[in-house]
Amino acid sequence: MNEFSPWQQRAYDHAVAALDSGRMGHALLVCGPAGLGQQEVVARLALHVLAKGDRGDRARAQQLIAAGTHPDLQLVSFIPNKEGTRLRSEIVIEQIRGLSQKLALTPQYGEAQVAIVDPADAINNAASNALLKTLEEPAPGRYLWLLSAQPARLSATIRSRCQKLEFRLPPHAEALAWLQAQGHAPALASEALEAARGHPGIALDWLQNDGLALRRQVAEDLQKLERGEMGANETAQRWAADEQLHARLSHAADIVLAWAGETGLTNPSRLNKLSAWFDAANRTRDLLRTTIRADLAVADLLLGWVMADRTASRGRARKQGE
Repeated sequence: MNEFSPWQQRAYDHAVAALDSGRMGHALLVCGPAGLGQQEVVARLALHVLAKGDRGDRARAQQLIAAGTHPDLQLVSFIPNKEGTRLRSEIVIEQIRGLSQKLALTPQYGEAQVAIVDPADAINNAASNALLKTLEEPAPGRYLWLLSAQPARLSATIRSRCQKLEFRLPPHAEALAWLQAQGHAPALASEALEAARGHPGIALDWLQNDGLALRRQVAEDLQKLERGEMGANETAQRWAADEQLHARLSHAADIVLAWAGETGLTNPSRLNKLSAWFDAANRTRDLLRTTIRADLAVADLLLGWVMADRTASRGRARKQGE
């Protein structure tokens, strides 16, 4: 079993204390920025509940949970579509109805059942109404835990029925020390954490999977496009040539947002360009979920980056000539 990070341990200890003292109800909303280890904490909480109810047989409960076969633990997430070609993009009513039926059964081990919905903000409207019925009619020993990085997408009624376990970004020094404890050099750890705006989970992912190098490359590409040293079509074809396009667009949007923050009020025309292009980059990421050709969508995005700079330059030249 992996060792918790300090912020995971704090969340886990808080939840266990509430569970053991009877202060935690049947419904819990686990929220906060994605990537802080919420799934691991919830899995350990499930082990705590189910092993305690299973006559203390922690080893058996842990083995079954790890294998995904514990009969008293239900996980609701994305399932394949009817054709089996891809995963659905939302959690549907049939899944919530099935969950409610299982929670109505007698636990096979001990006296408790745990149901986890992840990500809960992917529940569609019909499923949301079905879930509300389950929340309003709890049975003893049944725990329903909702995981969400965007809890505002859940209905206010559902949120009001849940206690909250909120994950927050840890203090900078704690996050930096943790990254270094994972074996990363202080300078690189600091660079990654700053680029990730203090999010240690994102920083660790970049450090482990060359994400930091990819981010530097994206920033360099945007700068070369601005200076006219590279073409939009050429760059788009290179960005779309492998499986890292979504990561590149995510980096690009984030880099431009950071540049906008640095620009502040000192250069209004550039700030407007950065803000508009940030929105365009996010729209393009959404478009890539459709059948649109990726290279064409990205070429249009990057051409917009180049043209916006030229438009701003012409505007500055006109003002100087007046």
